[in-house]
Amino acid sequence: MTAQTAPATRQVDRVLDKMDIGPTPMSDHSALIIAPGNSAWTDPFLVMGEELVNQPGFDWHPHRGMETVTLILDGALEHGDSMGNAGVLGPGDVQWMTAGRGIIHREVAARSEQAHVIQMWVNLPARQKLVPTRYQDLRAGMHAVHTEPGVLVQLISGETGTARGLALNHWPILGTLITLDPRTEYRQVLDGDQRAFAYVISGRLTIAGRTVHAGQIAWSDPVSRPGDPTTLTLATGDGDEQTKVMLFAGRPIGESVYASGPFVMNTRAEIEQAYRDFHSGKFGSIPRHTRLPAGA
Repeated sequence: MTAQTAPATRQVDRVLDKMDIGPTPMSDHSALIIAPGNSAWTDPFLVMGEELVNQPGFDWHPHRGMETVTLILDGALEHGDSMGNAGVLGPGDVQWMTAGRGIIHREVAARSEQAHVIQMWVNLPARQKLVPTRYQDLRAGMHAVHTEPGVLVQLISGETGTARGLALNHWPILGTLITLDPRTEYRQVLDGDQRAFAYVISGRLTIAGRTVHAGQIAWSDPVSRPGDPTTLTLATGDGDEQTKVMLFAGRPIGESVYASGPFVMNTRAEIEQAYRDFHSGKFGSIPRHTRLPAGA
């Protein structure tokens, strides 16, 4: 019988503030949480923004070569795509969309409301850039949960304890929404080769001893070999309000990233092909009925 080694303790390598952009034609307020163009520091996560989506919102536009993960914080977001999917997402709902070989979609605030959303782009490895498109609607009441005293972990993707998220992944991703009461500690187990981030939606806490406030993102880089367990400690202090954190983790893909507009590929030639395929109609067509009936 051999003694088991305790999981290594992770550290926070950097804490960054989200960058406010202000109003845009698609959003009453826009902010960048993960800025594009620095994939060596964020791989496998490409970009993440926080939006107050308005009408007309993000009208029909294409994607290829990655996945989008959209979390609805408040309001109602109407969506549709060239595969025929359409609906309205509400608070706590998550949309996991695989753009893969090509899709056209739209996102707009439903019923003339604002929709407060966070959307992240997750990269795909070269061999999976052109996988079939896929849409997953993960409703708030469907999330698997892991609970500890003062802690609620909602699993979107991957597993924690005995709970497993419903999202299907082409590249393994742990995706959680964590709610912590005041004076609470929670330790998230992660593989040693994963890169993790924790974005504080509301409240404040310490992550591996570093204080992180609402609107800040803390990064923890890979620390050891695949399969070696590590722990990232989240702890809240005194106060009356809960803290809500979006914690995601994934192993870096480690490939070149060539992005242009809505496409993310590995080379410029692949980007040029993506534009040719889109303009020649290979991504499908915009559905005839572009809006849901009033009151839907």
